[in-house]
Amino acid sequence: MTALAQASLDPGAVVNAVNAVWVLTVTFLIFFMHAGFAMLEAGQVRSKNVANQLTKNMLTWSVGVTVFFILGVTVSEVVAGLTGGPSFTLFSVFDASNAVADGSGWVNWLFGAVFAMTAATIVSGAVAGRMKLRAYVTYTITLAAIIYPVVLGFTWGEGFLYQLGFTDFAGGMIVHGMGGLAGLTAAYIVGPRLDRYNTDGSVNVIPGHSVSFAVLGTLILAFGWYGFNVGTAATPLAGDGAALGAFAGVGRVALTTTLGMAAGAMGAGLVALYRTGKVDTLYVANGMLAGLVGITSNTDIIVWPAALLIGGLAGAQLPIVFSFVEKRLKIDDVCAVFPVHGSAGVLGTLLVAVPGMTVSSTVVDPVAQVTGVLVIGGWTVLATAGVFGVLKLLGEIRVSREHELEGLDISEHGVDTYPEFGKPETVADGGWVESNGVVRPDGGNPNDGGIKLVMGFIRPDKLSDVKQGLAEVGAPSITVTNVSGRGSQPAKTGQWRGEEYTVDLHQKVKVECVVADTPADEVAAAISDAAHTGEKGDGKVFILPVEGAHQIRTGKTGTDAV
Repeated sequence: MTALAQASLDPGAVVNAVNAVWVLTVTFLIFFMHAGFAMLEAGQVRSKNVANQLTKNMLTWSVGVTVFFILGVTVSEVVAGLTGGPSFTLFSVFDASNAVADGSGWVNWLFGAVFAMTAATIVSGAVAGRMKLRAYVTYTITLAAIIYPVVLGFTWGEGFLYQLGFTDFAGGMIVHGMGGLAGLTAAYIVGPRLDRYNTDGSVNVIPGHSVSFAVLGTLILAFGWYGFNVGTAATPLAGDGAALGAFAGVGRVALTTTLGMAAGAMGAGLVALYRTGKVDTLYVANGMLAGLVGITSNTDIIVWPAALLIGGLAGAQLPIVFSFVEKRLKIDDVCAVFPVHGSAGVLGTLLVAVPGMTVSSTVVDPVAQVTGVLVIGGWTVLATAGVFGVLKLLGEIRVSREHELEGLDISEHGVDTYPEFGKPETVADGGWVESNGVVRPDGGNPNDGGIKLVMGFIRPDKLSDVKQGLAEVGAPSITVTNVSGRGSQPAKTGQWRGEEYTVDLHQKVKVECVVADTPADEVAAAISDAAHTGEKGDGKVFILPVEGAHQIRTGKTGTDAV
């Protein structure tokens, strides 16, 4: 009680407590952005690579934050001290002084760490679907230990770019621009996904598996971005414990962040509409993020019309830059990390130096901004190329062709993210037990002509009903395969990031039953009845003769093998 009473009478203790709670709250908000990155990237990859993308996001945080704590912070301080910043202290995060008094050292470290890990996780989206997990983790270690800390030392660590006058409020270039350039470099070195480009240089569209995931991930990121920008603006209380310090400025930051986000979505949507005649959903989502990136470096000092201009231009450049990277540079940037984070970050960092963008009392040196972009960009590209170049020379950067075709979920993790095969069944008393308790033994009247193969092509969502129907007629043994086919079901036109493609092969499930005693007509009727919806695309059922059969375990042949 004595300590509490003393704290309540000490304005400094109140200041420290309130400010620590504020910083930790926005820190946790920024950490939640990793959920947004995970969903955004998972939605933009194929279903066979979803678990791999989610795993990379989790390991980015887990491995990266540990390395940044042990080594990265010290590297940033050394770089800052050697380039004109404050003198450095080796291993300062382990200094006991951080753990005494107000404990601000630990709080400030964690706040810096979530920024570092945001830069790290951006890269994973560019190289999705073809990179070995160990290669990605190796780069994450290097980025957290050296690449990002060097940039941090040059800038927020008060090194030479800071001394020159380079301005970046919350990481538009330091975090996002750097991450986008690293992703572009990595995607170039690892090469495009299989079948992304034809021999004549034309591009094949490879749609991601879930626009819903991508949009939800975008909105989570946008929510966390308020922690990124508003959280950087100020701490609530000044040193005397009563006055609101610079906290009044968070209103400007919240407003310009919101306007930049909105303008980015509209800018990307309008350009997509102009180019394709449609408002592309994914471009709107990516444009929202590009608008946020564009104003992140300047949101504290710009006037509100500048937020609309910078955010709108950052969104508008997105479809144009993505198309240039894809078609001219032939770089397969799966999640568009360069136009979202790289070019948008550069744009916002440079535009803040244009006269009239900032409040009257603030002048930004264009030479310092250009120098900062060139130094950060040059260092990032060279360091990233060095790491991935060595991995490529060692043959450790890319999965095999077989594994890429199979999907990284299976080859890298042994996981099937979307198991397709309906409800569980168990065998009891020599018959087949479905979840509703129906038991039917395998047997009945013999088929005319011996063994028959009943083959049905059905809608995927009807598989569970078909399995139930087959069990009820005594044909529980089936083989199920995911296939694509074309029949009476009309073709559709799909669009992925503004590019149209024809969907004339529709997803189906092939069900095969080999029967000897159970009448083939009954099996075919069971499939047909269970799969029927009355719409085009219900599928077909075929009955074919089977010349012979061999049971591998027992050596039985003919009908006995079935």
